[in-house]
Amino acid sequence: MPVTLKVNGKSTTVDVPPDMPLLWVLRDVLDLKGTKFGCGIAQCGACTVHAKGQPIRSCSTPISAAAGMEITTIEGLSADGSHPLQKAWQEIDVPQCGYCQAGQIMSAAALLARTPKPTDRDIDTAMAGNLCRCATYLRIRQAIHTAAGTAPPAVVPTANDVASARSGRGE
Repeated sequence: MPVTLKVNGKSTTVDVPPDMPLLWVLRDVLDLKGTKFGCGIAQCGACTVHAKGQPIRSCSTPISAAAGMEITTIEGLSADGSHPLQKAWQEIDVPQCGYCQAGQIMSAAALLARTPKPTDRDIDTAMAGNLCRCATYLRIRQAIHTAAGTAPPAVVPTANDVASARSGRGE
């Protein structure tokens, strides 16, 4: 069944079964490998893309439901990696294995589009559906704050701070 949609700003028509998940259309038909398969049941967030600016799980979205939609993948967020979230992810050194990171960044981008200066609670709520096996959640939150320009300044301990901390532990 031919389906036309716009992916990363380009109109495209694919001829696939109507129940084929959007994830497999993106990866196998359009050769956009940034979006990952995690669980296949829309529970982990690794497959997150934007549909009309909203985060969706592409593993459970049939291509027939995406007909006529504007889809943005991690590749379409920024062609050269210059999106503020991508820069913050690198600056904060968020990923360990990196597998979930495309979905994490896409969810974070949707958050910042609707809440440009998020609180920790906003971030935790928006990111709750994205799992990270490496548990880099605090770095993810910090990177979102950095991209939003709401990151608290880094605290560098002084020699007095270190001495006080040691004396408090009896060292």
